[in-house]
Amino acid sequence: MAEAHQAVAFQFTVTPEGVDFQLSREVLKHIYLSGIRSWKKRLIRIKNGILRGVYPGSPTSWLVVVMATAGSSYYNVDISMGLVYYIQRWLPEGRPYRTPYTRTLFSMAIFSTGVWMMGIFFFRQTLKLLLSYHGWMFELHGQTSHLTRVWAYLESVEHLLDDEQYYRMETLAKEFEEKTAPRLQKYLVLKSWWATNYVSDWWEEYVYLRGRNPIVVNSNYYVMDLVLVKNTDVQAARLGNAVHAMITYRRKLDREEIKPVMALGLVPMCSYQMERMFNTTRIPGKDTDVLQHLPDSRHVAVYHKGRFFKVWLYEGSRLLKPRDLEMQFQRILDDPSPPQPGEERLAALTAGGRVEWAQARQAFFSSGKNKAALDAIERAAFFVALDEESHHYDPEDEASLSLYGKALLHGNCYNRWFDKSFTLISFKNGQLGLNTEHAWADAPIIGHLWEFVLGTDSFHLGYTETGHCLGKPNPVLPPPQRLQWDIPKQCQAVIESSYQVAKALADDVELYCFQFLPFGKGLIKKCRTSPDAFVQIALQLAHFRDRGKFCLTYEASMTRMFREGRTETVRSCTRESTAFVQAMVQGHHLNEDLQRLFRKAAEKHQNMYRLAMTGAGIDRHLFCLYVVSKYLGVESPFLAEVLSEPWRLSTSQIAQFQIRMFDPNKYPKHLGAGGGFGPVADDGYGVSYMIAGENTIFFHVSSKFSSSETNAQRFGNQIRQALLDIANLFQVPKADG
Repeated sequence: MAEAHQAVAFQFTVTPEGVDFQLSREVLKHIYLSGIRSWKKRLIRIKNGILRGVYPGSPTSWLVVVMATAGSSYYNVDISMGLVYYIQRWLPEGRPYRTPYTRTLFSMAIFSTGVWMMGIFFFRQTLKLLLSYHGWMFELHGQTSHLTRVWAYLESVEHLLDDEQYYRMETLAKEFEEKTAPRLQKYLVLKSWWATNYVSDWWEEYVYLRGRNPIVVNSNYYVMDLVLVKNTDVQAARLGNAVHAMITYRRKLDREEIKPVMALGLVPMCSYQMERMFNTTRIPGKDTDVLQHLPDSRHVAVYHKGRFFKVWLYEGSRLLKPRDLEMQFQRILDDPSPPQPGEERLAALTAGGRVEWAQARQAFFSSGKNKAALDAIERAAFFVALDEESHHYDPEDEASLSLYGKALLHGNCYNRWFDKSFTLISFKNGQLGLNTEHAWADAPIIGHLWEFVLGTDSFHLGYTETGHCLGKPNPVLPPPQRLQWDIPKQCQAVIESSYQVAKALADDVELYCFQFLPFGKGLIKKCRTSPDAFVQIALQLAHFRDRGKFCLTYEASMTRMFREGRTETVRSCTRESTAFVQAMVQGHHLNEDLQRLFRKAAEKHQNMYRLAMTGAGIDRHLFCLYVVSKYLGVESPFLAEVLSEPWRLSTSQIAQFQIRMFDPNKYPKHLGAGGGFGPVADDGYGVSYMIAGENTIFFHVSSKFSSSETNAQRFGNQIRQALLDIANLFQVPKADG
């Protein structure tokens, strides 16, 4: 076969006349083009490094300063106030300063460079001061509280505890603040001086990488496709466009051509998390996992019908076109070969316990063909799962969205490589989705990529009338490479054990996804409140109706206005929100009183969200104090209690329209349904929601069947009713639906 001959750069045979070398021009051409691509990438990075190093200056601004200095000299005006003459005196005699004119020019260039660098330093310090100021977020909304985080914590739980419990926590807090906290805080201040971010590295290590439980359901989350429009039913074609768009995004990322997301359109947010989006894998360890990130990868790993494949993304230095990628994926779909022994459920190792996976990796995948095959997966740009079943959202079949979500969250527990930064999932009918590992970044980061992919697929790449990618394929491309395994019986037993653990987790998850049709952001704005606060207060009302009590509530807020920032917790169950809920449940208050209580609760929530975004939250600081206490061997009953409290209602709003790839008003049906995650507490709920445009909201509610206290569908129905009841307070007409 042609591709077999192209696998080696040269061949030789021994003849009576000597050794006869036969060079393969095709392979040498690919090696040459690969080298050219690598050097182009390095040069782009060097150029970007220079431009980044002199930001906000530029070579053009340097030239302007030099010309201004030289021009003033031409008119006998010394803007250097004698510094050019002073520099000229210190220049050595001889070459390259043989003439006075040359010495003067060099002196002017040195002076201009100094002025230019001083200007850069001044502007950088000014920008740093401006970006460090967060008071603009609180304008017209009152001033921030000066309470310490300890007392802010007490305020957040006072209404959740009885008098005896609160008195106990207050006593522990006073003891902590007076005795233990000052010592711990000194170490934390020292770290803040030394480290770029005093939270993020510990958060990544202790919350994610040191966790020994399975990451499926417990950590990984999913993202859905566009659900109201469909571009093609051809599985391989949709995948071809999507993969091409993803690698195009990666190229823009490598060249630093992606603009930062702006907070409220004003302040750029840190893009650090994007660095590990591609070419990244979570590697299991006995005590802790590590994130392996490579500078580049030229292939993706693909799973289909129990087989693993390696698909090259480039031909020489050229990225394969969507039609070529479609052809490669179709070749995998058409491949009739059976799985090798132990291969079909191999990925269940990534879904089981981390210690078991680490031990199996060391014992069975550290040498030979198994190591080579595992390297092909772990060193891939990302993982692709070609599923044999179809999923989509049918508005006439409410269960369809939940089934789609379950397939993305855990699949069958062995058709996703849960350790990869993300798995791109392709269903038989062309529907797509993502399963994303959480340690390397938070949901808005993968959401940024996903918006680019969906927008590029729909509005830039397109399809033929028959649903295939545009263009003609190159049939001489070598086919995808089948990965080879030698999995012994002992390893197969470990795989089966991991599968059973993961399956038990997956079977226990109840997921209820639904589209809320009566209204969206448009009507909420007419109520003159924040859409997020509106939904969060509705969740409190729904939870109280569902469980008959309030609980500690987690809402994730971004802290990316700080360098390498990740998230902070907004404690959404406030005294103000519980007062509103109780008044609603009692049923005898006037609308005006309920509106007043609601607005008070909404203002409190908005203020807490701003505090979290600007680094004045409670939980990450207390978490870091707890880590310091463990390093020092200091016991703190207060911190131990705070860090062990269960979040029985864990919530997150899904970001959207981070990239303006199209006008949502012109294309209102081009909406993704967001994504979701598993419940954080065994007897709690996980709720993610996306306020998708002006007229609809998507919800993803998760719980566990094993808990007799929770029911995802029941809670979802309570959320529906709570939203309608709050809207009725303001007597704003709603759309039919």
